[in-house]
Amino acid sequence: MAEISFELYNNQLVQQLVGPSDTNLKLIETMLNVEIGSFGNQMTIKGNAEAVEQAKTAVDILYHKVSKGIEISEQEVKAAIRMSDEGPAVIDDKNLNDIVLKTKKRHIYPRSATQAKYIQEMMKNELVFGLGPAGTGKTYLAVALAVSMMLEGKIDKIVLSRPAVEAGENLGFLPGDLKDKVDPYLRPLYDALYEMLPAEQVDKKLAIGEIEIAPLAFMRGRTLSNAFVILDEAQNTTPMQMKMFLTRLGENSRMVVNGDLSQVDLPRGVISGLKDALDTLENVSSIGAVTFSASDVVRHGLVAKIVKAYEEKGKKQHGYD
Repeated sequence: MAEISFELYNNQLVQQLVGPSDTNLKLIETMLNVEIGSFGNQMTIKGNAEAVEQAKTAVDILYHKVSKGIEISEQEVKAAIRMSDEGPAVIDDKNLNDIVLKTKKRHIYPRSATQAKYIQEMMKNELVFGLGPAGTGKTYLAVALAVSMMLEGKIDKIVLSRPAVEAGENLGFLPGDLKDKVDPYLRPLYDALYEMLPAEQVDKKLAIGEIEIAPLAFMRGRTLSNAFVILDEAQNTTPMQMKMFLTRLGENSRMVVNGDLSQVDLPRGVISGLKDALDTLENVSSIGAVTFSASDVVRHGLVAKIVKAYEEKGKKQHGYD
């Protein structure tokens, strides 16, 4: 058993950190299997040496957040625990701890080191690939950065796209007009927008074309300038569709391509355009790629466990560690 004692210097911030009835500390105790004693601004952590160090780092991360005026929720505590896995150096990483995406309805912060790297790559590069399982925030953070850049006047238009029905985009059999046919497949993109902007602003921007949500087939023949362009579910594109999409990039634009290569719905024998693009563009500069894993899942805790179980199964089936 290891034990560490330390002092936090602002009693008011400590109260915000620990939460009502020490709720936040109890969550750290449960998730890391440690014991935390809190007496005023004095804290003691006991447990396995590695877990104690991680818990101390998580507490320091939370203290940094409350000192920045960030309200500590259960999700913020879980995010601090994920980040603490990177070790104590994560606290001094200004690029990680000072990233904030400002939208009309909320300020959005990275909840894992990988999320922070992803945001940095999107800020730095004109084209970024976000790879990994559902629930890791790939699409949500891309939309958040797009909205933030629009509010700052850095871009004029946001374009959100995805293959409508697997790769074939066979919409004809669905009921309703084109909007009725397409909307169910683009719902996650709408949901992200309405979390960041007032509903009336989203509706207005959609009506005047400042925000466009369209199936991938609608991108053909266009050049997208002064825009932030996001392609979701990119694993279900063909190589020709992916090439078509990537070559839409115009002046002063950014493009983010997200997908999960473990969830390809293409017909047997058809190569994923996402995998083909990663192989083809491997040595091209000004392109970023960030890979998320089960540990980055920010949805319900059980989702991370499910994703991890499938990852382990995939490793066994393909015979690698």
